[in-house]
Amino acid sequence: MTVYQRSSSLFQEANKVIPGGVNSPVRAFKSVGGTPVFVKEAKGAYLYTEDEHRLIDYISSWGPLLFGHAYLPVLAAVTDRAKKGTSFGIPTELETQLAQKVVSMVPNVDKVRFVNSGTEACMSGVRLARGFTGREKLIKFAGCYHGHSDAFLIQAGSGAVTFGSPNSPGVTTGTAKDTLLAEYNNLESVKTLIDANPEQIAAVIVEPIAGNMGCIIPAEGFLEGLRELCDANGILLLFDEVMTGFRLAAGGAQETTNVAADIVMYGKVIGGGLPVGAFAARTEIMQHLAPEGPVYQAGTLSGNPLAMAAGHAMLSAIETDNEVFSRLAHKANLLESGIHTVLSEKGIAHTINRYGSMISVHFSEEPVVNFATAAAASGPRFNSYFHHMLANGVYLPPSAFEAYFLNDALSESDIDFTIEALKSWNE
Repeated sequence: MTVYQRSSSLFQEANKVIPGGVNSPVRAFKSVGGTPVFVKEAKGAYLYTEDEHRLIDYISSWGPLLFGHAYLPVLAAVTDRAKKGTSFGIPTELETQLAQKVVSMVPNVDKVRFVNSGTEACMSGVRLARGFTGREKLIKFAGCYHGHSDAFLIQAGSGAVTFGSPNSPGVTTGTAKDTLLAEYNNLESVKTLIDANPEQIAAVIVEPIAGNMGCIIPAEGFLEGLRELCDANGILLLFDEVMTGFRLAAGGAQETTNVAADIVMYGKVIGGGLPVGAFAARTEIMQHLAPEGPVYQAGTLSGNPLAMAAGHAMLSAIETDNEVFSRLAHKANLLESGIHTVLSEKGIAHTINRYGSMISVHFSEEPVVNFATAAAASGPRFNSYFHHMLANGVYLPPSAFEAYFLNDALSESDIDFTIEALKSWNE
């Protein structure tokens, strides 16, 4: 059994000064039980813990590290930039250069506004949609996560057809009434909400490939159907591509699904591992944003030069090596095939969802297509699986509701090691 005594001690110390001992809840291992692992450093496909253990990393900092940890072009760009100053609160040419790169790579956008996180990007994108349409209501999907802004922390209420209810203390019922909850992969649930709220809905926001209830793939015609419903009812379609942007393809999910969104939100890969978010749209929409228009959004550290340098280096690497996406998909396919073979030989009911380099394992006999079917999968079995893999040198997402994100530094021998580790699991 691998021992994480140093991590346990560090977690105890963290709990004295940080709520729950962590700065983002999933890190606390509440879902899977046990004590979180503390990382000292990372390189390529590997994490090195404070306990001197090496772990194969299947989360890649939850997505942004497309080429692996400590990727040299990003390190060089950040180091060079830091020597010239870390923050100015004044425009830099780097902001324009990264925006130009985004516009050149992504279909259907003309202008970009940089922020500091995916939460900020989604919050601002919704505000812009409301300002552009003059409407207030928003449709989101159960199980899709768009950050911790109040408008997104909503669950179905007793009157779910017309309004939701808060699922976190601190979110007001007044805010909740403007967020309507639909079911992912269920167009009829969206149509019902639109019909019940005529000319009141500003936007439909969706993870085009969901990653926060595990990896959930859009059913055939689902995204196309959303596009048609939005067009027919004067509603803006918002793609939350914080996870999928620049990870599935240079043009993100808009490119791989061939469905155009009105506003697209980015994070993770666009910052090369530094805190960055962005939202983008065509000029007609973006000109409503201050200082050009009346919709206000601001941020002291938005366009931070270190983040811009990291993002520019990352997107430049993608432009230079567009084959990275096919390599990642190949590795994810090997992982999927290997896990499926081992679990089938063990007679363990499971469903594996994969889209490009995003993948998740659900211990369910039924297809996992939305939040309800993801939640119905076996949690205790997942927890046993997670801790067995951790004890054998493999770091998986510490929640059944999170997707794996592969990175290009991961080798086929790492995948073979992972499959071998799974073979010794006795649930």
